[in-house]
Amino acid sequence: MAAISLEARIDDLVQRDRRYTAEAYQYVLDALDYVLQHPSCRSTVSRHITVTELLEGLRRLGLEQFGPLARCVFESWGVYSTGDFGEIVFKLIENDLLNQGDHDKKEDFQNGFDFREAFEEGYRPVLRARGND
Repeated sequence: MAAISLEARIDDLVQRDRRYTAEAYQYVLDALDYVLQHPSCRSTVSRHITVTELLEGLRRLGLEQFGPLARCVFESWGVYSTGDFGEIVFKLIENDLLNQGDHDKKEDFQNGFDFREAFEEGYRPVLRARGND
């Protein structure tokens, strides 16, 4: 029997639960790799990534890849909050695409950070006052 590709497994998951796009699932997997490759995101040397570490990686990778459009990109994928990222993570766990740590809970993703604040605040242009040109 031939192995089923990651893309095919994600596509199957999306067909069964249409809340999020395949890009959203792939992005979460990419963010996990990002956290593993960037020691500044990690508080431990353990291979297991905490919810806090993953949320920081999701935020930082989003800003790096999409800049001020990150929130719009995520919303186009059906992701409106950190709780949605938690839903995606646990769908990946349920479908044997990720492993769950002993203390991992979906609720830990709720209210991780505010999307507007995390993805827009740093990109607002500063307007110069008239007459100071």
